[in-house]
Amino acid sequence: MTTPEPLAPEVTAEQLRLAPRRIEAFALRFRRDTRLVTPFGINYGPQTVFLRVTDADGVMGWGEAWGTFPSGIGIEHRAALIRTVMAPLLEGQRFASPTDAFARLTAATRLLVNHTGEIGPIGQVLAGIDIALWDLVGRRAGKPLWRLLGGARDSVPAYASGLNPQQIEAALPAIRAAGYPALKLRLWGGGEPHAETLRRIIAEAGPGLCVQADANQSWSLDEAVAQVRSFAGIGLQWIEEAIPADSTDAEWQRLRAASPVPLAAGENLRSRAAFDQAMENGLAIVQPDMCKWGGFSGCLPLARAIIASGRRYFPHYLGGGIGFLCSAHLLAAAGGDGQLERDAHPNPLRDHLVPPPAVIGGMVALPDVPGWGPPPDDAAMRDYLVA
Repeated sequence: MTTPEPLAPEVTAEQLRLAPRRIEAFALRFRRDTRLVTPFGINYGPQTVFLRVTDADGVMGWGEAWGTFPSGIGIEHRAALIRTVMAPLLEGQRFASPTDAFARLTAATRLLVNHTGEIGPIGQVLAGIDIALWDLVGRRAGKPLWRLLGGARDSVPAYASGLNPQQIEAALPAIRAAGYPALKLRLWGGGEPHAETLRRIIAEAGPGLCVQADANQSWSLDEAVAQVRSFAGIGLQWIEEAIPADSTDAEWQRLRAASPVPLAAGENLRSRAAFDQAMENGLAIVQPDMCKWGGFSGCLPLARAIIASGRRYFPHYLGGGIGFLCSAHLLAAAGGDGQLERDAHPNPLRDHLVPPPAVIGGMVALPDVPGWGPPPDDAAMRDYLVA
């Protein structure tokens, strides 16, 4: 299926055309000495999948596919999907654009999604392929992706993420030094009241640092209603995934009616229709993760629709360096007043494999080089390669 390409207005049709010759997957893991217990299971450290697509003319594009869970086999599984399922559908074919490839690969894997029930993993590798194909186009056109996709700014604001309440006191000096405008806390479990913890942290943060919170889907509807009502007047900017992402429309609407603070979610939605319905249900902060669903082809039109509707687009991202930089390019291309999520914990898959942009004055500067930035260091990747 060939469709007009709306995302890159200054790129020629010839520059958009693709003839992928080879796709490679690199499963990468960094195992920490300490483990993180989450509502989804135990996380032993960052892991992700980088992928490289080489076109018939020898130009390479790099992407990233989400694979955080399960800690033992998630990335190996996604890498196998790329090598055994996606490679035969991609290699040797011709596409009018990355968006054309995304649509055709999505259609070609529809029955497999139905057969396996693996809408998440298959969507994640499709997203990674889309990112790599757009990177390939950018490198061939000689333009950074934020500019190629119609953006008008070469830097974006970022906020510090992934922090537990017990970590805040130690983390605040570095957060202030980097100039972050906001931080986000994890608030797991609905059995205890969180308002007093938030009130204390908001006071410690002071007026120049906004505080946001993420429940990671860990509250029941009744728990969430009680929690959000207790947040009235304490200065919380928004609450993320206060209930499970697959809650019914009626449950989301009840929560919205009860909440005195804006609701945020989106990292676990997997279609444009799901995002549209979530916004109808009351989401004010919408957070697609481009490495879990959509890549640029799905998420850039969505981000622009979010902003046009009067809501705020905040890209979700806690993976490796490619996805982080591409999320920054996507935010720059989309516009709006959203902020880039940056995990406050050390992550060599983000900071050692690609040149990491520093956060200075709360801003992340985008590389003014073709594609999303300088490609990964092959030698450095070998230190973390598991499959």
